[in-house]
Amino acid sequence: MFTETTNNQARDDSARDWTRIALWLVVGTIVYNVLEAIVALWSGVKADSIALVGFGLDSVIECIAAAALLWRLSVAARGADDEQVERAERRVQQLVGVTFLLLAAYVTGQSGWTLWTQQAPGESFVGIALALASLVIMPIVSLGKLRAAREIGSAALRAEAKETLACSYLSFALLVGLVANAAAGWWWADPVAALVMVPWLVKEGREGLSGEECCDD
Repeated sequence: MFTETTNNQARDDSARDWTRIALWLVVGTIVYNVLEAIVALWSGVKADSIALVGFGLDSVIECIAAAALLWRLSVAARGADDEQVERAERRVQQLVGVTFLLLAAYVTGQSGWTLWTQQAPGESFVGIALALASLVIMPIVSLGKLRAAREIGSAALRAEAKETLACSYLSFALLVGLVANAAAGWWWADPVAALVMVPWLVKEGREGLSGEECCDD
């Protein structure tokens, strides 16, 4: 009995520690995405780049999802009962699902418009630096969230971590588009790379809305 009590206490302590880690990761995501949105929108308007402006709007979507998840984690951190945590988990999971679908719609619309108008991403050294920074930072943050989600058993956190990973992919697409256009005039590289991602975004969005997400893998 004593051993079982000790093990349960250790698991509870570990869950609280990982909840705090998750909170810091989500807060960091919000702060970074606010700065990313400001820089991307400013440089996008200055360079007349649809890709950069769209990237800034994606950062706003990321902020919405992260803010909702922050509320869910704060519910658990306050010591709410299992029913309250489960209810908050479900709401956030559905909201993240909606943001995935919004992101898919944005990527499809922006990429389709760019291909239709043949408007190349504007050359922007600020945009290239921003894409590089996001490409380095976002995968690390995403991996941390995925580990925390597994430790505390949060499908909502895992879904939001995947959205952070999606931001990494969009950073890669943006970087490819800006560099390929600047170096070789390949204006179509950015929208094509982004469109490849749409089926995955839709899949994750539908899973979030239906509650099919799990934390086993």
